[in-house]
Amino acid sequence: MVSTPGPTGLDTPISPGIPEDVAQAIVAAGRRLDQRNWVPATAGNISIRLPEGRVAITRSGFHKGQLSADALMVVDLDGRPEQPGLRPSAETLLHCGAYRRFPEAGAVLHGHSIANTVLSRAVGDHITLARYELLKAFPGLATHEAEVVLPVFDNDQDIARLQAAVEARWDSMKEIPPGYVLRGHGIYVWGRDMDSALIRMEALEFMLECEFHERSAR
Repeated sequence: MVSTPGPTGLDTPISPGIPEDVAQAIVAAGRRLDQRNWVPATAGNISIRLPEGRVAITRSGFHKGQLSADALMVVDLDGRPEQPGLRPSAETLLHCGAYRRFPEAGAVLHGHSIANTVLSRAVGDHITLARYELLKAFPGLATHEAEVVLPVFDNDQDIARLQAAVEARWDSMKEIPPGYVLRGHGIYVWGRDMDSALIRMEALEFMLECEFHERSAR
């Protein structure tokens, strides 16, 4: 185990196989999401792809705004822990599914905002985001005169079955969306690195909050 005391804030041992900069990025992302109230209590999970088909991910049961280096662990792309006895989030397979599907994805975020939770309970199988300036935050969209269809899936405790449903929807879509929502549960996004994933999540959450307020005012 590697201990990293001092200004990094990582004053607890880092799990073997997790570089210090990766641990720092996950801890910082947890604080950033917590500041926006997107990961209340122990909700949400955060991961970064490592070399050789490995993933650094938050362990189950830790508050994301108070993460330390020992709150992280390593799994393979099938969600199997490298260290026996450490328990990953039940939704680790959804992170792994994004990494398997998108070789360019370097980070995955999952959060539970009020807007995505409430909206997903009130809609069908998607939320359409149209004519927002922040649509330009997504690759390939150079103008606000565009729209993104954000899939909504019924929540399912059988994570393998849920991932299969996500894969099937991706297969049926002409354009892969920037993320997806689990009904009454939360949002998943990914990006080429942690900064890209955070930008994508913030853009989506801003537009979802706009939708929430607009619908509430009707």
